[in-house]
Amino acid sequence: MIEKLSISAIKTEINKIISTDDPRLAEFQQDSRKGVQQALAQWQRRQEKKAALVQKYQDMSVFEDEKKALGFQAICGIDEVGRGPLAGPVVAAAVILNDEHEILGLNDSKQLSAHKREELVAEIKRNARAIGIGEATADEIDQLNIYQATKVAMQRAIDQLELAPDCLLIDAMVLDNGLPQEKIIKGDARSVSIAAASIIAKVYRDEWMANYGKDFPAYGFAKNAGYGTKEHLKAIENEGILPIHRKTFAPIKNL
Repeated sequence: MIEKLSISAIKTEINKIISTDDPRLAEFQQDSRKGVQQALAQWQRRQEKKAALVQKYQDMSVFEDEKKALGFQAICGIDEVGRGPLAGPVVAAAVILNDEHEILGLNDSKQLSAHKREELVAEIKRNARAIGIGEATADEIDQLNIYQATKVAMQRAIDQLELAPDCLLIDAMVLDNGLPQEKIIKGDARSVSIAAASIIAKVYRDEWMANYGKDFPAYGFAKNAGYGTKEHLKAIENEGILPIHRKTFAPIKNL
């Protein structure tokens, strides 16, 4: 069989293999052609990469598994984005994943490319029992302070869920709502549910800022999401302060 197949055909066959038990692997390993051996090495690297992702996913499921063992059935991960920018809302997301889920590649949204976040949003939506999104506006941030406004956004995200959660996993925050909950430092990199919420919130907020920025292109919101880049600061100086700017944040509060 080896002699009959071209290197290109063997590469196609190798790409179809999903298990190390596949008898074709042993057969192709007897083929001394360099192209075949390179294809096998590439396949092996892909398997190792996937195994690492599976292991990371299992490691990030520890908090959810602990809560399930305690009898909780609607475990909700919560995270926010947008605490640091000079403009725009702080956005929180709440996500309750299906009992059976595998969304390989989940991580803190800040560690992922925009393209990867978009891919994962689709996967999260397919694997979620419920998703809620909440916002606190720039005015609310100015009135309450960013910490309290973040709590408001998180509670609004919970209130938007179509399924009531019975346990919360929250990234570095505690909510005064009476629900059983656990505060997890750097939770967006340690919990699958919180990571999912982080990605949902990030993509939603980035789109919100980009859409708002279409009417005010000088501020560069599609690129900076409201953070204080040189372009953004120059636009504030030349064009002025917008309604979505946070008036209590420096340097805006000094103008």
